[in-house]
Amino acid sequence: MSNKYVYLFSEGNAEMRNLLGGKGANLAEMTGLGLPVPQGFTVTTEACTRYYEDGKVIADEIVDQIYEALAKTEEINGKKFGDLENPFLVSVRSGARVSMPGMMDTILNLGLNDVAVKGLAKLTQNERFAYDSYRRFIQMFSDVVMEIDKRKFEDILDEVKASVGAKVDTDLSADDLKVVVEKYKALYLKEMGVEFPQDPKVQLLESVKAVFRSWDNPRANVYRRMNDIPGDWGTAVNVQAMVFGNMGDDSGTGVAFTRNPATGENKLYGEYLFNAQGEDVVAGIRTPNPIADLHKTMPAVYDQFAEIANTLEKHYRDMQDMEFTIERGKLYMLQTRNGKRTAAAALKIAVDLVNEGMLTKEEAVMKVEPKQLDSLLHPQFNADALKKAEVIARGLPASPGAACGKVYFTAEEAVEAAKDGSKVVLVRLETSPEDIEGMYASQGILTARGGMTSHAAVVARGMGTCCVAGCGDIRINEEAKTFEANGKTYKEGDYISIDGSTGNVYGEAVETIDAAVTGDFATLMGWADDIRTLSVRTNADTPRDARQAVKFGAEGIGLCRTEHMFFDEDRIPAMREMIVAKTEEQRRAALNKLLPMQKADFKGIYEAMEGRPVTIRFLDPPLHEFLPHNDEDIAALAKEMGLTFDELKGTVESLHEFNPMLGHRGCRLSVTYPEIAEMQTRAVIEAAIEVKAEKGYDILPEIMIPLVGEVKELKYVKAVVVETAQKVMDEKGVKIDYKVGTMIEIPRAALTADEIATEAEFFSFGTNDLTQMTFGFSRDDAGNFLDDYYAKKIFESDPFARVDQVGVGKLMKMAVKLGRETRPGMKMGICGEHGGDPSTVVFCHNIGLNYVSCSPFRVPIARLAAAQAVVMGK
Repeated sequence: MSNKYVYLFSEGNAEMRNLLGGKGANLAEMTGLGLPVPQGFTVTTEACTRYYEDGKVIADEIVDQIYEALAKTEEINGKKFGDLENPFLVSVRSGARVSMPGMMDTILNLGLNDVAVKGLAKLTQNERFAYDSYRRFIQMFSDVVMEIDKRKFEDILDEVKASVGAKVDTDLSADDLKVVVEKYKALYLKEMGVEFPQDPKVQLLESVKAVFRSWDNPRANVYRRMNDIPGDWGTAVNVQAMVFGNMGDDSGTGVAFTRNPATGENKLYGEYLFNAQGEDVVAGIRTPNPIADLHKTMPAVYDQFAEIANTLEKHYRDMQDMEFTIERGKLYMLQTRNGKRTAAAALKIAVDLVNEGMLTKEEAVMKVEPKQLDSLLHPQFNADALKKAEVIARGLPASPGAACGKVYFTAEEAVEAAKDGSKVVLVRLETSPEDIEGMYASQGILTARGGMTSHAAVVARGMGTCCVAGCGDIRINEEAKTFEANGKTYKEGDYISIDGSTGNVYGEAVETIDAAVTGDFATLMGWADDIRTLSVRTNADTPRDARQAVKFGAEGIGLCRTEHMFFDEDRIPAMREMIVAKTEEQRRAALNKLLPMQKADFKGIYEAMEGRPVTIRFLDPPLHEFLPHNDEDIAALAKEMGLTFDELKGTVESLHEFNPMLGHRGCRLSVTYPEIAEMQTRAVIEAAIEVKAEKGYDILPEIMIPLVGEVKELKYVKAVVVETAQKVMDEKGVKIDYKVGTMIEIPRAALTADEIATEAEFFSFGTNDLTQMTFGFSRDDAGNFLDDYYAKKIFESDPFARVDQVGVGKLMKMAVKLGRETRPGMKMGICGEHGGDPSTVVFCHNIGLNYVSCSPFRVPIARLAAAQAVVMGK
C-alpha cells in the first residue's frame, strides 16, 4: 500500500504536527473541537521531502491523492472548481512543523478564472467583490508561483487608481477592477509568453509546487539557519476553502492574540479590517482597527470570537495567535498557533500561566526561547538622556527595546553597514520577507506603514529586535535615501534612535544603560536554576566583565584570557620588550615589569568573583600579534625602544609565520620560554594569597594550559607551574589549593584524552579552535565561503556559532569518556563562545559536562537552555 500523503482536516489532530506541519495539525485540532473552520486538506511534509528527492517533481500518486481530497472537499463545501453557478475557491498556504512567520508564501482566491469570476459575481450579487478577488489572485499567483515582480502589478493598480481619482483600493468600482484584471493578464502574457492559466487544477498543482519551492528560498534558509531548523523537515501545504472578508461592510478579516504579544498582558489583543482580505492586515498596506472596536460594531461576533480565543488558550495551554475572517456576519477561524512574542511577554506569560495553574514550572521554562532573552540583556535608553532627546515622530510600539544607529533604507545596505561594524536602524515603507537578513543585521526597524501584526512587527518580536511600525509621521523617499520628520530631512548614515516600547523616534543618538534581571525574568531564572544540573560560568578578562556576569548569574569564570590584558597602552611596551629580548635575562627583566600588572588584574577578577572558581588560560596567541607590521610603526617603536629600525624589523620578520593559527603559540610558547609560565603562575598564586588575606575569599585558581596536543607538553609546562607555585607559597608561608588542567582544542588531544588526563586535573573544551582544526578551516576566513556552503546545502548552520555535533561532537564525547576512565569524576566544561548557544548547551548537558562558559550577556541564555535540557531529557 502506498504512503498517505494527503489528509482531510477531519482526519488529523495536533499530535500529527511533524507530518501535517503546525498549521495543518492545528486546523485539524480546531475541526475536532467543533470550531467554525473552513474545511480543506493538508499535503504532508513527507510529500515535500519526496518532491525534492524526485528532482522537484510531484509524484503521480501524490497528484492522485490531492485530486481525491479535492473532490471530497468540494463535496463537503457543496461547490465545484471552475463552476459558473457555484465556484469553489481555495487558499493555499505553507505550514512547517515550527512557525516561520512571513518566510513562506500564501495564495488566496485560487480557482478563479474568466468563467468562475462571473459565477462568483452572480452568486454573491457583488461584481466588485468578484473582480477584486480575481485581481488579487492573478497578482499573488504571478508573484508567488511564477516569480513576476509584484511591483509591476502594484504600478498598474496605482495607474488605474490615479486615472479615476481613487485614493485607496476600496474606492475602485467593479468596472475599474475589470480594467485592472485585463491589464494584469496582459502583463502575465508579456512576462511568461503564455496566457494566465484558466484550469483551476493546473493553478492548484503549480501553487503546491510553489509552496514546496519556497521551503528552499533564500529567506527561508536564512530564517532556518538563525533558528536551528533542519532543512530536511520540509513544509506541508494547506488547501482550505476560501471565506471572504472583502464581501462588503459586514465582512472583514483580522489577526488576534489571546494575550498582548509585546507585554504579555492578559487581554485580547489584535486588529481587523472591514471589507478586506488577510494579507491587507499582515502586509500593513492599510492601518487596521483594534480588536476591541469589533465589540461595538459586531457584538455577537466579538463575543463568539472571545469565547473561541479562551477555549483555544486553555486547550493549548499557551498564548494563541489566531487569524479569522468574518463573511457576511459569520465568523470563521483560519488558523491558530502558539503566538510569537517578545522576550518580556514570554517571561510574563510563562510566569502568569504557572500562577493561573495552567502550567508547571518545568513546562513554563520550555515556553521561553533562550535566544530571545538576548533582547532583555542589552542596554535600554538612559532616562535622563531620553528626557532631553526630541521626539521627531511617533509610530506603533511593535517590538520593545531601545535601538540607536545609522539610518539605512535597504536590507542589502543594512547588512553591508553592519559588516563594517556600524550599528544600523533599518527604515522602510514596509518590510517584506525579502528583508529578513537586513532586519537581522539591524539594531532596530522603523516602518512608515503597517500595524502591530504587520510583517515587520511579527518578525522583529520573534528576533527580539526593537521595532516601531506604522509611523505615519515620517515621509520616506527610498530612491533619494532620505526621510522627512518634524520638518527636517534625515539621510542615509544619519543617527536616529527608536523606542520599541513607546513608539517614539528620536533624531539623534540617545545614551543607553545596562539591563537588569528582575521581576518575571528573575522568577523564571530562579525556576531554571532549580531545574538545571549544568553549571554556567562566564568568559571574562576584566573585573568589569566579571561583575556583569555575576549580576547575570554566572557561577564562576570558565575562561580568563590573559593575553587580552597585555594589549593595554601602558602594558604593551613591556610585552614588546619581552618579545624582542635576545637573552633569558632580558626577557625576565621585561616579565618582571609585567608581573605586578598581571597580578593586579587577577586580584581584581578574584575580588569580583567573591570566591567563585576562576579558570585562567595562560598566554595563547603568537607573539607577532603584539608587534607592529608596517615600516612606519616599526620605525616609531624602534626609536622608543632604543633599537635600530633593522634590528626590530628583523625581529618582526623572524616571528612571521605562514600559518600562525598552527604556529608558535599556546603551550609551545611556554615550552620555548618557560619564564613566561613562571611569571604567570607567580601572578596567579600571589594574587590568590593576597585576596584571601585582604578579603577573606577562599580562591581556588584553575590554571589552564592551552593548545596541548601531546601529554609530554602538558607534563613539561605543569612541572614549571607546580615548581613556581610551591616557591611562591614557601615565600609567603601560605598554602592554597589550585588545579592545573588543559584545553581540549586539538583533535589529537581528544583522541589521547586518557593519556592527557594523567597530568590534567580538568578539561575545558576550546571549541573555537577544535572546530577550526577538525574542519581544517580558519574561523576568520570561513566567512568568505560559508555562504556558498549554505546555498549549496553542504552546511545548514555556522559551525562556529553552533557546535558540529556529528564531527566535533564525536571528539568531545570521546574525550569525556577517555578522560574519566583515567580520572573518574574529572571536572569538564566548554569555554568556546559556543557555550552560549542553546543547542550546544543541551548537547553539553547530554554528554555529561559539568559546566558551560560563555560571554557575560549570554549567561542567562545558557542558564535557561541548561534547564530546558533537563526537561527535554525526562
